[in-house]
Amino acid sequence: MTVTLEVFTSHSCPYCPVAVEVAEKVMQNFGDEVEYSHLNVDENMDKVREYQIMSVPTVVINGKTAFIGAPDEEELTKKLKKAILRDK
Repeated sequence: MTVTLEVFTSHSCPYCPVAVEVAEKVMQNFGDEVEYSHLNVDENMDKVREYQIMSVPTVVINGKTAFIGAPDEEELTKKLKKAILRDK
């Protein structure tokens, strides 16, 4: 099973570009170990309901909310490494 990283954003959110930038930068270190998706909440209402997303940006790892707001690179890297270790 591959670890999944989903970043939920909105066009009107001023902090969302930071969350996306951090996620994309961190993803460069993980390659095929992590499957990354950037999702706009307005276009993905099924997932928003499923994960009960209440604010953006929200970062979801393996279907569970990991961060509400934009994480820093170190925090996101730690959570992804932990998820990969659990996945093995």
